[in-house]
Formats: sequence, structure tokens, C-alpha cells
Amino acid sequence: MNVEVLQAIDAPRRLWRAFAGWLHDRMPKGLYARALLIVILPIVLLQSAVAYVYMERHWEAITDRLSASVARDVAAISDLYARFPDSQRQEFLTLIAGVDLSMQLVVLPKGPLPEPTPKGFFSLLDHTLTNELSKHVRYPFWIDTSKGNFVEIRVALDDATLQVTTTRTQAYASNSHIFFIWTTLASIVIIGIATSFLRNQIRPILRLARAAEEFGKGREVFFRPRGAREVRQAGQAFLEMKARVERAIEQRTTMLTGVSHDLRTIITRFKLSLALLPQGPETEEMSKDVHEMERMVEAYLAFARGDGGEAASETDIGAMLKDLQTDTQKLGIDARLNVAGESKIVTRPAAIRRLLANLVGNAQRYGKRIDLCATNDGKTMTIHIDDDGPGIPVDRLEDAFRPFFRLDESRNQDTGNSGLGLAIARDIARSHGGDLTLERSELGGLRATVTLPV
Repeated sequence: MNVEVLQAIDAPRRLWRAFAGWLHDRMPKGLYARALLIVILPIVLLQSAVAYVYMERHWEAITDRLSASVARDVAAISDLYARFPDSQRQEFLTLIAGVDLSMQLVVLPKGPLPEPTPKGFFSLLDHTLTNELSKHVRYPFWIDTSKGNFVEIRVALDDATLQVTTTRTQAYASNSHIFFIWTTLASIVIIGIATSFLRNQIRPILRLARAAEEFGKGREVFFRPRGAREVRQAGQAFLEMKARVERAIEQRTTMLTGVSHDLRTIITRFKLSLALLPQGPETEEMSKDVHEMERMVEAYLAFARGDGGEAASETDIGAMLKDLQTDTQKLGIDARLNVAGESKIVTRPAAIRRLLANLVGNAQRYGKRIDLCATNDGKTMTIHIDDDGPGIPVDRLEDAFRPFFRLDESRNQDTGNSGLGLAIARDIARSHGGDLTLERSELGGLRATVTLPV
């Protein structure tokens, strides 16, 4: 096949994909809205189809028959008046029209018919009655359906003009609106019932989503599976997963507690041995090494243990930053603070204090000016910590978060740095459902950005 044929074959597929993409962008995203649409859309389509069939087949057929009956009555009156020129024909025909045909007949003098009145495009009575009169009446006629509940028909005879007035219901199925009222009411009732049932089915799913979100943020979760069988199964699976995670954390904490006890016992023996040895340059160096080992072991255990055992509570981030600003100023470093929005959010206070202290401590170590900024937009608490220090090369920003990884001397002049501060800080941020990122600061140094869900 040549290129033109392939393109012609592929054109419908591209068109369908474009339409599917357009429709997908405009469809509701929530499960409740989509489920409601699944229920409502068939009802609307069914009612529309029924209404269309009723309009086209039933309503129009009844109107055709009623209009044909009126047209035959008018034709009969016209023919009788034209064929029987008796002096009493007017009184006789008026009596027949009023009693037997429920019409009002008035004989007008001979004259031209009025100008045709404008007919609406969707006026079924105008079109149907005109067609039926054209079939049955042999004389020129004029109709007017704009007089409320009455229809006026004039027929031009050779010596007079007959004015026939009848009710609209004789030529038109005027009670069809009852059908639409009943179908609309039935649709509203069905949609109301469906909405109520759907809301009850969606609510357990929303509870499960909120419980999973709260658990991901490290907060205490109280959840009991409810709803349909499948939803209860999903909720039970979540509780089992939650129990496994908590059990793993508890086992890790227990193991680390044992390791910590054993290591501290050995370090204590080292300290005791050094204390019994004669003091001198050698023992002083060994004592420094033991203290360094103790500090590093504490840092490693703190990183592995985390702060999962702490309960979440309302925490004033602004007050924490204010304390850190005061401590920084006591060191002779220029520190500025800006807090926008509500400063209180639900977190684990000790863990967040440690996170912020780690970041501010890094800024104190390498900078002469620190800017602290916290912004709460109602969904996320964003904290920026900027310094004017040497910063970190852009290609090494992610390496700074690697545990036990030491950067070059520009950010690691302090030999006591274990390389765990940023790793611990990011671990705390992510355990709250947030994150910690690094980038170049407008002050020329490093910007640490902490995002925490509100």
C-alpha cells in the first residue's frame, strides 16, 4: 500500500483517539461523579428516546386524527352551505355546528381572507391542521391558532365567508404535557434513590482513602471496614498491611534497641579502660576516638530508628522557627523570619523540630545570613531555609541525601559531620507525607525546601 492509502486508513483511528482524549478531559474524575453519571446517563437517554417516540408516533398521530376530524367537519359545513342555498341554512348549520360538532359558526359577508399569520417552525398544530384542511376543504381557507385555547378557521365561499371557531383540544393533543410531567417526576425519584444508594456505597471508600492518607502521614488511624463486600475486603487488606508495617517497625526498633545496648556497653568499657590508664597524649587521642564513635553510633541508630513512635499533635511551626531564629542570632548570625498563613498543623512535634534543627544547623555552619520562611496555602505547609554559604554543586544535590555520604570540603569542614543530617531530615519529611528538596538560594548559598501536608 502507498502512503496515501495508509493515511486514509489511519485517519478514522486518529479521529477516534482525538475524540476519546477530548471526552476523557471533560469527564468527571471522582468515583462518585462517575458512578452517578453511569446511573443518570442511561435514564436520560431512555427518557429522551421514549419522549421522541411518543412525540413522533403517539402525539403526532393523535394530532393528525383530531385535525383530520376538524377538517372534515369544516369541509362538511362548507359543502352543505354551498349546495343548499336555502334561507334557513344559516340557522340550521349553526345549530348543527354548535350542538353536534361543538363548533361556533358565523356567516360573514363575502370578502378577502386575512393575511396568513406566521407559523412557528415547531408548531405541530399549524402544520398538521393546514395539511388536513388542504386535503378536505375545496375552498380557500385561513386559520389562526394564536387565540389561546381556540382555533379560528375561515372558508371563502362564492357568496359568503364562513367563520368556524373550535377549541384547541378538538384539533390538538393538548394533554401530552402530562406524559412529560410524569416521566420527569419518575426520573427525579429514580435519580434521588440512586444518588442516596451511591453516596452510601462511596462513603466507605472515602473513609478508606482518608485512613490510608493519614497512615501515610504518620498519624494515628482509627478505621473499621464498612460498606459492600468488596469494599470491606479492601479495608481489611489495608488493616492487615497496616499491622504488618507496624509490626516491622516494632521489630526493627526492638532489634536496634538491643544493638544500641550492646554497642553502648562496649563503648562504656572503652571509657572505663581509658579512665584507668595513665593520662597522656595517647589516651587523649583514644578518648576523642571513643567519643566520636559514641556520637556516630547515636546518629546511625537515630537514622535507622526514626521517630515513628511519637504521636501526632497540633504543632506551631512558626513558634519553632522563631526559637531557631533566636538561637541563630545568639551565634552572631543574621537571621530573618517570615510566616504567612496559619502556622499550626498536625505533625509529630519532636520529629519536625529535629528536621528543622538539622537544616538550620547546616545553614549556621556554612552561612553568615539565614532566611526562614513558612507559607500555609490551606493544603501544604512550605518551609524555605536559605543561607549565603558556599552551597552545593547542582549535580551533587541528590548525593547530599545519601546516608553516610560526605560531600567535598566546601560543605563538610566540620570533621564531626557523620553525613546523616539531611538523610534524617528527608526521612522525617517523607514519613509525614511531605518531602525535602535542595536548590540554589537567591542569597547565593543553599535553599532547603520542606513541604508538609496540612
